[in-house]
Amino acid sequence: MRSARWASAIVSAAVLSLLPLLLLLLLPARSTAQDTARGVRIGLTYTPGTKPGVLVLPVAGPGGDSIRAIIQRDLGYGDRLEVIGTLDPGVAEAGVNYALAEKLGAQVVVQPIVSGAALHIIVHNVQQRRVAQVQDFALPAALNAPEWRMAVHGASDEIERWITGVRGVAQTRIAYVRDGAIFVIDADGANARPITPRGADPLSPAWHPTGHYLAYSVFTTRGTQIVVQDLTTGTTHALTATPTGLNTTPAFSPDGNTIAYSHGDENGTDIYLAASLASDPARRVTVGHGTDNTQPVFSPDGHQIAFTSGRSGHPEVYITDVDGTDAQLLTPYEFGDDTYRSSPDWSPDGRLIAYQARVSGQFQIMTINLRDRSTRQLTSDGINEDPAWAPDGRHIVFTSTRTGVRELFIIDAESGRTRQLTFGSPARLAAWSRPLAAR
Repeated sequence: MRSARWASAIVSAAVLSLLPLLLLLLLPARSTAQDTARGVRIGLTYTPGTKPGVLVLPVAGPGGDSIRAIIQRDLGYGDRLEVIGTLDPGVAEAGVNYALAEKLGAQVVVQPIVSGAALHIIVHNVQQRRVAQVQDFALPAALNAPEWRMAVHGASDEIERWITGVRGVAQTRIAYVRDGAIFVIDADGANARPITPRGADPLSPAWHPTGHYLAYSVFTTRGTQIVVQDLTTGTTHALTATPTGLNTTPAFSPDGNTIAYSHGDENGTDIYLAASLASDPARRVTVGHGTDNTQPVFSPDGHQIAFTSGRSGHPEVYITDVDGTDAQLLTPYEFGDDTYRSSPDWSPDGRLIAYQARVSGQFQIMTINLRDRSTRQLTSDGINEDPAWAPDGRHIVFTSTRTGVRELFIIDAESGRTRQLTFGSPARLAAWSRPLAAR
């Protein structure tokens, strides 16, 4: 009852079901919002180290409850905002009582409205007592279908960008290996599904920057081969630049035109580059002299590659220019049989590299700052491996045994807050996509 009274006090008497009247009431708000450049922060002021409070109003119309729940969850998972508890979902009205919203701890009120085939989002700046942003997002017709949900995620990510200046990562997917197949799952843990046949035992999925393709390695009678799969049509293209031997751990360049991967024969394993969708000859990057050089990943500008190498006698993370020059050890060298660092992934802002390191006999997720080479341990519970950055440069997906079975978890690298992404049979070798438009 108290939540219903709060909702009634926050909003005025014009019920959302009276949509034409509501739209008339919002016309001045639209005019105000036109003065705000799209994608610009809405001008909140709040104490450093705290999270702005956000209140998402109930949503009337088809799928309204789902829309509200998705937006609330997305904003909470972003770890930059404090989502204020739910109000009575049966109450949703037009005007906002800014004084009461502020008393409840909200600095932002989000007002979603379903209007035909569009999700109309109004964002209110409580401190300034005004509408700060208005935008429509197209909604696919199939209610609660994967692409319908992806469209709502896109609205959530824009709301987060308006408030914090950083786009959210809800409109992304994560690829991983489970049950002998490549799976993809939404970043909130919904819609897990295989995209390759079970039993083919593919490994090391990697996203193309557009999100339209995945590269991975598969076992064949001639060794392992790199395959690029079109996620729209399901068709595959084999990388034939090095047709025999060991070909594993592919990674697309930032422009998507090149794949870096590790190729091995009797003389060791080295990093090679090849055109991602053509059959051009491969170019060798590393010269390991019989050692193993694997797990390449491009820097965000495409000028360097981080990789794992055993050239020092045990695995460490190295960096080289894409032409193979200026190779240098990145992780601090230590003597001892326990030393083992591998599986690097470069943060989208270029500041950090995440990797796995053996600590007291178990792998843990670490980051290293490329400016001063300082390191930070992010995990300690169970065995934790194979980190992959989200496009916001703040969240990392990784494999962990902390529940007794290898599953995927997501950690906020700033606060340490962790949530479980997958449940069921073992999951591993995750890769995080860039933002994806609903298709």
